[in-house]
Amino acid sequence: MPNDCVTYQNSGYFSKLIVDYLDEKSELQSLYNRFPKIENFLDQIEEKSKNFPFENREILVSALEKQYENFEISKSTSQNIQLLKLSNSYTITTGHQLNLFTGPLYFLYKIASTINLCKELKQKYPTQNFVPIYWMATEDHDFNEINYFNFKDKKFRWNRESKGPVGRLSTEGLDLVYEAFSKEIGLGNNAKYLLDLFKKSYLKHQNLASATRFLANELFKNEGLVIIDGDAKELKKLFVPYVKRELVEQTSFHKVNEILPKLEAYNIQVNPREINLFYIQNELRERIIFENGNYTINNTTLKFSEKELLIELENNPENFSPNVILRPLYQEIILPNLCYIGGGGEIAYWLELKSNFEANNITFPMLLVRNSVLLVTEKQALKLDKLELSWNEIFMSQKSLSDKKTKDFSAFTIDFSEQKAILQKQFEALHQIALQTDKSFTGAVKAQEKKQIQGLENLEKRLLKAERKNHASKLERIFEIQNELFPNKSLQERTQNFSTFASEVDDFESFILKIQFKLNPLTQNFTQIIL
Repeated sequence: MPNDCVTYQNSGYFSKLIVDYLDEKSELQSLYNRFPKIENFLDQIEEKSKNFPFENREILVSALEKQYENFEISKSTSQNIQLLKLSNSYTITTGHQLNLFTGPLYFLYKIASTINLCKELKQKYPTQNFVPIYWMATEDHDFNEINYFNFKDKKFRWNRESKGPVGRLSTEGLDLVYEAFSKEIGLGNNAKYLLDLFKKSYLKHQNLASATRFLANELFKNEGLVIIDGDAKELKKLFVPYVKRELVEQTSFHKVNEILPKLEAYNIQVNPREINLFYIQNELRERIIFENGNYTINNTTLKFSEKELLIELENNPENFSPNVILRPLYQEIILPNLCYIGGGGEIAYWLELKSNFEANNITFPMLLVRNSVLLVTEKQALKLDKLELSWNEIFMSQKSLSDKKTKDFSAFTIDFSEQKAILQKQFEALHQIALQTDKSFTGAVKAQEKKQIQGLENLEKRLLKAERKNHASKLERIFEIQNELFPNKSLQERTQNFSTFASEVDDFESFILKIQFKLNPLTQNFTQIIL
């Protein structure tokens, strides 16, 4: 079994920005508060404790209790909700869209990372309490990003019209998805459990937010996970002063634009708008735009003066929704949070936001790149062993992998470095002669040296190509297993749904526990899990 480590930095699957962040490059250090190391959490705790009003805790717990009405929850989750009333209790948070049946595998990894970090912090700081939070992105409105999941080679899509926040969306029509899924899954391992889970989640709940809460709670019910929906009037009231400032002063637009020049060497993840807020009303969620002295709601005839809009904000704060630039600020206002755990894309946009937090006097959380995982069946692991593949090799591009393994398999060395060194030494004497004669001879010597070096390199490539043909059968088997583990040459966790793997194991509960047990959130290595 391979036993080498694949770091995120060397995997080839993370952006330059995230690689530089993980390497703690000096040019990025002004963009975050503290790097997520266990010893740095004490200072983060002290800072957050001075900057989180105690009265917000009562409001938070009251909102959570209301959201959990009619849900059966574990003792540990119930206890964690009540712990949030205490001044020595803090949260570790991850967030995710309301993808159908959890969507890609990394949904599980985000939450497992969050739970495990809370456990690790409790061991290090036993006088404090740490509560894992899953923030449901109920106010998103991009339905096409979340309305499907993949089971093996098939896509199951929820076809319907959608407007407004997806969390409020009726689960109507998901019975058809259930029927299609039940036909495809057959009688395999855990088929009944998976079908029951889908049915109880989506056919027994009226909207997508409730369905997702049930599903996430069911998957992690014994780990004390607390699930929060930010689309709540009592929580939005806490956000009112910051929304007002955004409307009147366009604070985030100015502050984020101050940061963007520091990220010019990278791809900018998101760009701020002049007003980073939406207006919500029933099935409407549209941008608020300031033009000609008034506030208009995009794609509608709604128009407000400044006074009218601020009155609307005071009376109906639930009608105002932050976009991706302001949602992190809203989250940190209502939660006693220490750290946000997200994927590379999420961390990239969080790195744009620190100056806006400072302008609003809100503590900027630590930013932790979530665990990444490669799930491998026992059969696949045996193939890797037989083919003598290391973890680092299986992460290579197929071109690099092909070259490396061809050289490994060859009975002789496919490297003409020694011959090129001998050739260059021979030309050194010719260069000395050239210095003593006409300059035209110097040019001729240089051209001939370049031509002969190029000739050796071409021979080396031709030899490699010939050897690749000799070992074509073995290379084909290598590419076959690599394509299984990296579908469409992408990370498995970005496309595959947990149901694909759950249908292959004997016991579903042990499948979830194995993921939970293996993940170490403060490491920067890929986790390989043999199922």
